[in-house]
Amino acid sequence: MEPIDTVRKDLDRQEFLKLRQAAEKICDTLTKRLQGHLEVLKALFLPRKLLGSYIKSAFSEEGAGAEKVFAILRERYARIAEDPFKLPKKLQPPLPPMSNQLDVIPFQYPLYCEDSMDKAVTVTSPTSWILFYRSECPISRLKAMLAGAESPQPEDMRRSLLDHMIPVIFLERFPALKNLLEDLRYQVETRELSDLGQLPVVVIKAPLKTFLPADDFILQVTQLSGVPAFQEIIDLDALENLPDPLKESLLALVD
Repeated sequence: MEPIDTVRKDLDRQEFLKLRQAAEKICDTLTKRLQGHLEVLKALFLPRKLLGSYIKSAFSEEGAGAEKVFAILRERYARIAEDPFKLPKKLQPPLPPMSNQLDVIPFQYPLYCEDSMDKAVTVTSPTSWILFYRSECPISRLKAMLAGAESPQPEDMRRSLLDHMIPVIFLERFPALKNLLEDLRYQVETRELSDLGQLPVVVIKAPLKTFLPADDFILQVTQLSGVPAFQEIIDLDALENLPDPLKESLLALVD
């Protein structure tokens, strides 16, 4: 996945342990908060509302402009289905039923430290998540199939691509949903995941700044743990200055 431009700060081991514990607590709270919001909003993200009769559904709601939406989805799917997933490029309607349950997983990206350019450290953001429709094939499983760690299951892979691509189109077609998430203090953007054939996904970010220590510190930690993985650290000083989009927009009117 594509790296995020992250600030670097020097840390000693004692500071790191304290901040890591704080980050874990904050991350847990933020994730539960986001999942609660998505549970309320799921009724607004019905796939049938977007795709109409182009998808099988227990819901009868028909989406305006479904033909155009399906054409967009079919075109984007065709770009990545064959390479790297080795799937047929053409989507045939109607699509199979999809869950309307929204879910998130932490956003991760590879970091190549200066002394380890041949092997990446997987960095997890405690404040950013990928939005998708809940399924049995999240991105971690999709990546495992591509890497050969799990036998490819074409139907599961196909469903997973759709579960991640459709929320992107949803927010494009219904910008009021994006505005609503932003009113809840989330930053919402679309990113393309290069290690998954430029798969477009929705990334939701909480308004907290994070940082990473120097490469040599990260390498020391990963060597001690034996696992090439690291988590961004939440800047606790930034908690005192959480941005308020409504306040900022109103102030802009009177500047």
